[in-house]
Amino acid sequence: GLPASVVLPEHIWNTGGIVWPGQDAGFLGRSADPWSILCDPNSPNFEIPGLASSGEVPPLRLRNRLTLLEQVNRSLDAAERGPAVERFDVRSRQALDLLRAGQARAAFNLDKEPPVLRDRYGRNRWGQSVLLARRLVESGVSLVQVNWTRAADDTNDSPAWDTHAKNALRCKTVLMPKMDLAYSALLEDLEDRGLLEETLVVWMGEFGRSPKINGAGGRDHWGHVFSVALAGGGVRGGQAVGASDAIGGHPREGRVQPQDLTATIFECLGFRPQDEIYDGLGRPLPLSRGEVIRAAMGA
Repeated sequence: GLPASVVLPEHIWNTGGIVWPGQDAGFLGRSADPWSILCDPNSPNFEIPGLASSGEVPPLRLRNRLTLLEQVNRSLDAAERGPAVERFDVRSRQALDLLRAGQARAAFNLDKEPPVLRDRYGRNRWGQSVLLARRLVESGVSLVQVNWTRAADDTNDSPAWDTHAKNALRCKTVLMPKMDLAYSALLEDLEDRGLLEETLVVWMGEFGRSPKINGAGGRDHWGHVFSVALAGGGVRGGQAVGASDAIGGHPREGRVQPQDLTATIFECLGFRPQDEIYDGLGRPLPLSRGEVIRAAMGA
């Protein structure tokens, strides 16, 4: 069926079109990589390439082909199948399961959503990607990451949320309207469906913006302090944990480090941060070396 984790509608990339490293499973290995789906759910007649049914290969012919393939595979001597072949077989079975079952096609079919709800999320690539994420979670995908996408009006000095120029104007007219609409729609939608308490929603970037405005009216990279929003999934809402100084330059109280955030996320998902995982060499490593932010947790 569907994979355990999905990234959409594209990877994060820089102005030169280079995809930033570190967006996959790392030392856990390729088998743990999320499925990266390049798509525009807001496009007319949206569908995922490869999942759409083809008139050239009707369902009956596809089933016959798959049956023949399984018969051939069973005839292979398992002793001659090395690790690379086994890994290929796993991927092949996953792909074939997607073709066999209608679950995947149904999950990606936004036409099943009422037009008024699609409007609520925003008729743009970001909004419809967030709606698609909700459908994937409902269909059993455990982890969905929705990346903000670059748009035609982005400039080299202020692409997406990297607002080195005209920060206030871009946030007010371009970024926040889309973000706020889809984010609030997602929380309301999950709550209406009874899914919010069992779904953790994390809204964050990788760093903050400088407290001082530069000569171009922008705010530059700033890693000393920034905010993260958590909702649902065992989090106690309606509060702010920690505080910055008067100019938003450094932590003043309740200092939280990245490893504390990951520990809290794992705790919300039912894993103890000290639980161990193993890398490709069999070395045990804790899920997180941080401390759970107890003030953020529900009663």
